[in-house]
Amino acid sequence: MEMDHVKRGRWFLPETPDVLGLLRAQLAVTIEGIEAFARWAGGDQGAAQAVTDAEHRADAAKWELLGALREAFVTPLEPEDVFALSRGIDWILNYSRDLIRESEVMHAGPDSGIAEMARDLDEAVRLIDEAIAQLGGDGDRATASAQAAIRAERRLEQAYYRGMGELLEIESTRERISRREQYRRCARIGEMVVDVAERVVYAVVKQS
Repeated sequence: MEMDHVKRGRWFLPETPDVLGLLRAQLAVTIEGIEAFARWAGGDQGAAQAVTDAEHRADAAKWELLGALREAFVTPLEPEDVFALSRGIDWILNYSRDLIRESEVMHAGPDSGIAEMARDLDEAVRLIDEAIAQLGGDGDRATASAQAAIRAERRLEQAYYRGMGELLEIESTRERISRREQYRRCARIGEMVVDVAERVVYAVVKQS
């Protein structure tokens, strides 16, 4: 009887969910949302709803991932790293949605500076996806893609400073304030990109 129990334990080990696959599924929806955000920033006002829709689906993907993480017997990354990556990815899209909402409330659409930053953000998030795809495998490629994402964010920073300087030329105080807040929100999204990219690098270091 005891031998039967041992055999059953040997054959019925806990399933190992594809944690990295679920993380990339969350990221895939986030890429959709950021692509829509870039379209909105470029003048497509109808893309705002696509950002909101993606944010809801990304939330569902995040919770599916966290549920799987609780059940996982072993994971390719430490659970704290998976959690931090998922949270950072979640915030990137959440902050993008919030920027759109604030723009609508303030009746101040995006300008060319926001459009440029949104394009940099779109590139950075895609590079993060490339980096995460290499986790647990090719650490050098994961690090290289994460570093490329950080460089894309640095270009976002440059656009931010240029845009903030140009705001001084706007005579309307109301418009100047609303656009300043949009720029600051974009800069905050950029900071989240760097946090996620650096977490990828940290995860690679711990695996080496």
